[in-house]
Amino acid sequence: MFASMTYPGAFGDFERLRRELDDLFGLAGLPTSIRSAAPGAFPALNIGNTPTSVEVYAYAPGIDPAQVDVTIDRGVMTISGERPSVLPKDESKVSVYGNERFTGRFRRAISLPEDVDPSKVDATYRDGVLRVSIARRESALPRRITVQ
Repeated sequence: MFASMTYPGAFGDFERLRRELDDLFGLAGLPTSIRSAAPGAFPALNIGNTPTSVEVYAYAPGIDPAQVDVTIDRGVMTISGERPSVLPKDESKVSVYGNERFTGRFRRAISLPEDVDPSKVDATYRDGVLRVSIARRESALPRRITVQ
């Protein structure tokens, strides 16, 4: 949307420079702001691992934890739920000038490594952050072998 937009004067020069840097660093096509992020990218995720687990953090403020579903099936973890609107029910009397907060149903799917154990999952929600910790299979963990 913004790539076809033209800016006059110095703003045009800055926009052209930004696009050239995006091309140079392989960032072309990525969102340049939260407003241009792809729909359905809620909640934002951080995914990492430790030697004993895979850790997933979903940033989802304003969610009732009882309304969040976390499932693991065939190596794919799915986080789904709904974030209610904060606007009054009678929207005919409300004028909205901007609405950047996502509301409605959401679903995110994450492929998991083969060595996780779907029977050992811990999920907690605190301060708007859902943390899901999936343990690695014991057989996949490094172990020390004693040489006789």
